[in-house]
Amino acid sequence: MTLSIGAESSAAELLRRLSEVASSSSAQVAAAASLFADCVRADGVIQAFGTGHSQGTALEVAGRAGGLIPTNRIALSDLVQFGGEDPSVLADPMLERRGDVAGRLYELAAPRPRDLFVIASSSGVNSAVVEMAHVVTSNGHKLIAITSVEHSTSVPARHESGKRLADFADVTLDNGAPFGDTLLALPDGTSAGAVSSLSAALLVQMVVAETVRLLLDSGTIPPVYVSNNVPGGLERNLALEAHYAGRIRRTAS
Repeated sequence: MTLSIGAESSAAELLRRLSEVASSSSAQVAAAASLFADCVRADGVIQAFGTGHSQGTALEVAGRAGGLIPTNRIALSDLVQFGGEDPSVLADPMLERRGDVAGRLYELAAPRPRDLFVIASSSGVNSAVVEMAHVVTSNGHKLIAITSVEHSTSVPARHESGKRLADFADVTLDNGAPFGDTLLALPDGTSAGAVSSLSAALLVQMVVAETVRLLLDSGTIPPVYVSNNVPGGLERNLALEAHYAGRIRRTAS
């Protein structure tokens, strides 16, 4: 079916796909939440990594109001901010396709053995994210992948192993995005209207909510953020963050 182009058709199709993702992902969300809860109870940190627009998914995991406090975002910019690289390295549009950066980013994050990793990539094939998946699983960490199964399996693997992100994952959350991550066909054969950012955020928030339920059921007080923009919120958050000092980073970007 060819969709008409415009706000209403975009909203309708997005809502349909989000509903589909929510209803088809219950088992995977439960499995991911179990890993989240185990990590929190073991005093671990949930390490989130994504490049390109998947940085937004990492931000859904790490450091937002309503989310879990023991979370850390790993970003390509860490190479400069924490690793001493020249800022010009970030001007390379192909940086996310360089597998050699993953080991350095892992080293800069300095994760502990019980830390859990969440890696987001809708395509699931760029070398930086696939190599990061290889690095973290080789070091014994559990891994949750957030990816488009349809897109990832429709394109050649770029990593030297011939593997994709999902091939390394203990749990794969399928964001339901179509090949190319767009919905609305244009007359020239291209298409517009992205999906993956919204569906990935939905999956993250489902996992967080289920994690909170599991923690409460086991008698653990969920360490969650309140908004810094409510009275006392910042002070409360800083006090809880102190337990993870040196293990979680909260940067402006």
